[in-house]
Amino acid sequence: MLKKTSLILVSILTLLNLSCADDEEENISTNDLGISQEIKDLIYFTGDEMSDTVLINVQSGPDTELATVDIDLAIQNFNTVNFLTVNVHQAQTRDPGLISNRDITFDEAIAFDLETVEILSQVITYFKKQNRTVYVFGQSFGAFVTQDLIARNGIDIADGYLIMIGRLDMNDVIWQGLSEGRYGFFENGINPILENEIPANVIERNLAKLAAGFGKNRYTQLLNSFEDLSKITYVYGKTDEVVGSLTATEDQFLVSKNAKVLAGNGGHDQTLSQFFFIGFQEAFGIE
Repeated sequence: MLKKTSLILVSILTLLNLSCADDEEENISTNDLGISQEIKDLIYFTGDEMSDTVLINVQSGPDTELATVDIDLAIQNFNTVNFLTVNVHQAQTRDPGLISNRDITFDEAIAFDLETVEILSQVITYFKKQNRTVYVFGQSFGAFVTQDLIARNGIDIADGYLIMIGRLDMNDVIWQGLSEGRYGFFENGINPILENEIPANVIERNLAKLAAGFGKNRYTQLLNSFEDLSKITYVYGKTDEVVGSLTATEDQFLVSKNAKVLAGNGGHDQTLSQFFFIGFQEAFGIE
C-alpha cells in the first residue's frame, strides 16, 4: 500500500445486453463513437479507440500522478495489438490539490477513496454500455480499490479481475497507524511493525491516510455475500513486506468462493515481477 510503480491492468469486455424498456438507456455501438470527452478526462489511454477489447489498470501507490509508462509497456509485452489500454484517474491524481496543501482528516481520506471507486465504476460502466468486454487489473493500492469496486458494485460490473499484492483484512495496527499518517511494514511478511517517525511531508502523510481508508475495511465480510468469485485471480507474496501475506483465513475465504489463488514465496515487488505474466495469462488468457 506504500507508493509503488504502477503496472497495467488489463480488461477485455463482454457483451452486455440491456433492457429495451423506454426508461433505460440503449446500448451505444462502438461503430457510432470511440470515447466521449467526459471519459477521456478520467483516463489515460493508448491503442485502438474503437476496439471491443479494453485493458484497464487500477494503478498502485497511492500517488498524485496518473501513470502512463506502464500502460505503454503492456502493449509491448502482451499480444494487445487490437486492445484499448486504459489507466483510470483516482481522486488525488485528478486533483492533487486535495492532499498537497494541508493535512486531511481520516474522514476526508475515506471520502476521496470513495470518489476513486466511483470514477473507476463510471469508466467501466461506460465501456460496458458500448458492448465491450472489461477486465480489471489492480495491484497494491489498486488491489484495494478493485476489491472495494466489487464490494460496492458487484462482481459482474466487469468480466474478470487480476488482483495482485493486496490484502483482504489488513492488520489493525497498520491501518490505524496509516490513518494517523504513519507508515509501517511487515517483518517476514507476517509481523506488523509501525515506524517511529511520522513523515514531515504533508503529501506523504495524506497518502498514508488514503491507504488506511481502504485498509480499515474487512473484505472477507464485505465480499461474503457473493456466492461465486471465480472471476477473480488473486496473487500474493508470502513474505510481502508492504501489505503482508494473506492469512490462512483470507486465503481460504478466496478458495471457498472459487477464486483462483496464486502464492509466491517472495516479497512485494518480487511477487509482482514473478507473477505478472502468469497472472495475466491465468486471469485473462492473454499471452
